Amino acid sequence: MRYQPLSASFYRSNRSRFMAQMNGNSLAVFNSNDIYPISADSTLPFAQHRDIFYLCGVDQEESILVLFPNAIDPQHREVLFVRETNAHIAVWEGAKLSKAQATALTGIETVYWLSDFDRVFQELSTQCDRFYFNTNEHHRQAVETQTREDRFIAKCKQDYPAHSVAKSNPILQQLRSVKAAEEIAQMQTACNITEKGIRRLLGFIEPGVWEYEIEAELAHEFLKNRSKGFAYTPIIASGNNANVLHYTENNCQCKAGELILMDVAAEYGNYSSDLTRTFPVSGRFTDRQRAVYEAVLRVKKEATKLLTPGTIWKEFHVEVGALITRELLELGLLDKLDVAQQDPNSPAYKKYFMHGTAHHIGLDTHDYGLLHLPMEANMVFTVEPGIYIPEEGFGIRIEDDVVVQQEGEPVNLMANIPIEVEEIEDLMNR
Repeated sequence: MRYQPLSASFYRSNRSRFMAQMNGNSLAVFNSNDIYPISADSTLPFAQHRDIFYLCGVDQEESILVLFPNAIDPQHREVLFVRETNAHIAVWEGAKLSKAQATALTGIETVYWLSDFDRVFQELSTQCDRFYFNTNEHHRQAVETQTREDRFIAKCKQDYPAHSVAKSNPILQQLRSVKAAEEIAQMQTACNITEKGIRRLLGFIEPGVWEYEIEAELAHEFLKNRSKGFAYTPIIASGNNANVLHYTENNCQCKAGELILMDVAAEYGNYSSDLTRTFPVSGRFTDRQRAVYEAVLRVKKEATKLLTPGTIWKEFHVEVGALITRELLELGLLDKLDVAQQDPNSPAYKKYFMHGTAHHIGLDTHDYGLLHLPMEANMVFTVEPGIYIPEEGFGIRIEDDVVVQQEGEPVNLMANIPIEVEEIEDLMNR
C-alpha cells in the first residue's frame, strides 16, 4: 500500500463496538469485494469493501472477517481469512499478506488461509443461532451486479437453513457515521492533497485549455502525493456544461469569459475528500458572475453554521432552501410572486438549485449515516450549495468538507483551499 495505515488499536476498537451491538448468540461475516472483469483478461482496479476495511484494515481481495463474541474457543471470537501466497502469485502479482503481517495490521490473533474457511465456518456455525449478513442498505445504493457478499449470503442460507439472520448494516451506519480522530486525520490528508491539486490549477487554467488537460494536472498531483487518485469520477465542467450536475465527459475546450466548475478531490488510504470550486477561465469574474458566486458563498457559510449536534438532515435542508431563496430574489432570478405561489413540495428555488446541500463523507464519498437521526459531533459532512443558470451559460457550486463540533462552528478540513473571489483572482493572475 502507498498510504500510511491506521493503527491496529483503531480496528480493534471498531470490532469491539460492533460486537457490543450484536444480539444473542450470533456470528457476523464480512467479505472483500470482487475484482470485477471487463473483458478478455482485463479487470477493473481492486477497491476494497469499506465495511471489512473499517473493521480490520485489510486492503486485499478474497479476505473474510468473522466476528463471533460468544465463540466457545476465545481464539475464534475474531477470525480473519486471507489468501495464501504461492510461488505463482508471488511472481505474477506479488506476495499477499502473511499471517503475521495480517495480525500486525489488524490486531486479530487468529488468522487462517482462505482454503480453511469452509471447515472453520462449519464448526462455528454449530455454536451460533444467528448470522449477521452485510447487505448494502445505503439510501443511495444502486447495485446491479451480484457481489461476493451476495453470493456468500445465498450459499449460507442454502447450507444453514435452520439459522436465523440479522443485518449488520444498521450497526455500521451508526458506527461509521461518527469519525474517530485517526479517520479525520486521514481525511485531512486527502483534503491537503486536494489543495495541492487546486493550487496547481490556479496557475494552469486559461482560455484554450481543455477540460481533460485540467483532469490530467490533478491526477498528476494526486498520484505524486501518495493518493490512488480521484475519490470519485471528476467533474470538470466549463461554460454551460456546469448545468449538467454529473457531467463527466471532460472533453470541451475552455473559452475566454467562461466559468469552470470543478467537482474534484483526492482519496487517501480509502478515505474520501469532496471539493467543488468554480473559477473564471480568464482569471477574473464578470460583475454578474461575481454576484452569483458571492451569493453561493454566503449560503455555504451560513449553511455550515447550521451543522450542529441535534440537527436533523431534512430540517437542515429546509433552512438552506430559505437561504438560497433569499439570494435568488436578490439576484432577480425569482420574484416574490414565484415564492408566494410555490408548491411546498417543489419550492421555487429548485429551478436553480436542484440538489441537496450536505451528505456524510468518509470511507465512501457518500458515506454511511442514518439521516433520520440527529447529527453528532465528529460526523463529517460536505456543504455544497449551487446556483445553475442555463440561460446565462454558467453554473456555480462551492463545496467543502466540515467536521461537526460538540460546541461552536464545524471545522473546515478545506479551509486552506482558495475560495474568496479576491484570492482566486490574485492567484490566477500572478
